Amino acid sequence: MASDSDTAPQEPQNPHAARVLSALRQRWAGLLPRPRLTPRSVLLGTLALAVLALALEAYLSTVAVAVTVHVDGAVHQVTAYRHTVGGLLRAMGVPFSDADIVIPPPEARLVGGMEVTVLHARLVRLEADGRTLQVSTHARTPADALREQGIAFGPADQVRVNGEPWGLEQPLPPPQSAPAPVRLSLRRAVPIQVEVDGVRASLLTAATTVGEALREEGITLYLGDLVRPDLGTPVSAGLQVFVERSVPVEIAMDGHTVATRTRRQTVGELLADEGVHLVGRDYVDVPLDAPVVPGLQVEVVRVREALEVEQEVIPYETLWQPDSGLELDQQRIEQAGEPGLIKHRYRTVLENGTPRERTLEETWVDREPTTRLIAYGTKIVSRPLETPEGTFTYWRRIRMLATSYSAATAGKDRDHPEYGVTYLGWPMRKGIVAVDPSVIPLRSKVYVPGYGVGIAGDTGGSIKGRHIDLGYDEDNLVLWYRWVDVYLLDPPPPRSQIRWVLPNWPVERR
Repeated sequence: MASDSDTAPQEPQNPHAARVLSALRQRWAGLLPRPRLTPRSVLLGTLALAVLALALEAYLSTVAVAVTVHVDGAVHQVTAYRHTVGGLLRAMGVPFSDADIVIPPPEARLVGGMEVTVLHARLVRLEADGRTLQVSTHARTPADALREQGIAFGPADQVRVNGEPWGLEQPLPPPQSAPAPVRLSLRRAVPIQVEVDGVRASLLTAATTVGEALREEGITLYLGDLVRPDLGTPVSAGLQVFVERSVPVEIAMDGHTVATRTRRQTVGELLADEGVHLVGRDYVDVPLDAPVVPGLQVEVVRVREALEVEQEVIPYETLWQPDSGLELDQQRIEQAGEPGLIKHRYRTVLENGTPRERTLEETWVDREPTTRLIAYGTKIVSRPLETPEGTFTYWRRIRMLATSYSAATAGKDRDHPEYGVTYLGWPMRKGIVAVDPSVIPLRSKVYVPGYGVGIAGDTGGSIKGRHIDLGYDEDNLVLWYRWVDVYLLDPPPPRSQIRWVLPNWPVERR
């Protein structure tokens, strides 16, 4: 026969369900008449209440509760429809095993506001002292994992995690949901001797090679340093390592500076070791037998000789030859001129490309100049000139720049004793023109189109070459500035007063 404990209905464990059931009991107690109680009626009522409680429990299981879940430090805010912690974690896809820490335990009922914490154990493959162990652990660091397994270690021992150097107190990688073992290896430090430039020190190192041991001890090596045994030699207990230091030096040569290190004793040995050769007159600014010291700077001076030939032009001369058969102002080149050439040869000594000595070795005339010969005409031919003022005959026509002036514009004050007086002492008036006497002799008559007949009776400081200044009275000044043909009227002056070759200035701009 079943005991009361076996047949008694279970009270709902959900607090909300228990409160609802209690309220229903109180309501029914007030509404229903009290029947006459018999053992059978008591049993049936109890069973009815149990069924009602289970139905209520099933309904209330669909009511969501808010839960905070911490998984290996990651926080998740979730709405739970499951009864237990384990059911919630399985619904979230969070695996757990007996080695993991789950708080509250998986069988605990969920309630609103509950915080659930899951800390997964790490799967660690531990390699130490020739042994390999695979364990699940909640150790935070390699040191914790070693202590858990009773493995002693020293501060110089080296730990690697998944092949990478790792600190003893450095946190291990976080556990994975589908974990591969974390490979944790311990390498024991061994004593070695290191001697640097005669200074010996004892070291404890877990490095695998000499190079790693020196690097871990902060011993900087340079390209010129000598290490015995070599850097790739495996480290073993009692190993002796010798380091012979090089010193920094600089070699300036061929336009650039080489910074290097050397273990050589003299400058000559240094240059030979670096493949620097002195050729001919090359030299260095430090004696070749000078000792090499740290920071030494050596300059290699390259000495070269160069022959240079410079040339100098010899201008040619121009000779003018009169030709009575050639008409006036006509010219003919009888012989073209050509400049000559003088050459000078210099020997230059250059140091690093910079001239230091320059010596003239020889000078010679490479080509003599050729004189230019020009024939100019001396044959005077008079020709008629038809003008509005009548017909004139002229013996020469010159292209000239014509300007104009009067007594008031000649540059003298009215109270000056020579005001209004020309070079020949004539009173200034229209018909008197100022000329360069070397081009047009004074007292010559000229005809200027647009001006008329004038007589060369004045000069001026700026009237030079092919420039004529046309005179006016003060009350009829007409301003001129243009090029015109000026006709020299017959009779021509004596041949001694004629300038056979006219100047070519000023120049007309066309």
